[in-house]
Amino acid sequence: MNGRPNLVRTVVIDPGHGGKDPGCLGKISMEKNIALDIALETGAIIKAHFPDVRVIYTRQTDVFVDLAERARIANRNAADLFISIHCNASTSPEIYGTETFVMGLGLADENLGVAMRENASILKESNYEQNYQGFDPNSQVSYILMANYQNGYQANSLLLAQQIEEQFKNQFSRKSRGVKQSGFLVLWKTAMPSVLVEAGFLSNAQEELYLNQPEGKAQIAAGIYRAFRNYKMSKEGK
Repeated sequence: MNGRPNLVRTVVIDPGHGGKDPGCLGKISMEKNIALDIALETGAIIKAHFPDVRVIYTRQTDVFVDLAERARIANRNAADLFISIHCNASTSPEIYGTETFVMGLGLADENLGVAMRENASILKESNYEQNYQGFDPNSQVSYILMANYQNGYQANSLLLAQQIEEQFKNQFSRKSRGVKQSGFLVLWKTAMPSVLVEAGFLSNAQEELYLNQPEGKAQIAAGIYRAFRNYKMSKEGK
């Protein structure tokens, strides 16, 4: 952290997937592209309103970045917040809405399924067995063992996650599926409050169209920014 724990001066924004890892696929789009657009717009809004805040991206183009390296980027830069942006998918085309995750033991079938899908990115990495201490993204036992890792940032992670879902619901009339916990590798080793935002379901035709429109991406970015602003002001006593 920055030595003055109530100040929020550096945020790392992580567009999920990228390069050889497209993430989930809709009928007209790929998760990696939507996540990047939303991430860049979120960072731009933060810089416009808080020019003193350092915004760092784990990627700014269509490249593949290891999950472990994403966390290392945040840790190297002593970030005060880590925000990972993704899109969701379901076997049911009827399911839609936003949800925001924090690190934790979420072994409900639905939560575990989301984590398994996002964590499968490590299978595209060359040395994932060494990088993640033998973690198997398809093994429930690995998630139980991961849950034993508890950090001191969960309360603030939950605070930010709740702000994000409230903004989506109250400001932009999105269906909020709530704040959830599960074992996401990208959040596992971050040494700061960290959240993973699922902006919507590409498996839902209407929501995929929304996420492909500039207005939809702008609303998601604005919701994340407003949550960031409220979190920052609450931490700094403003």
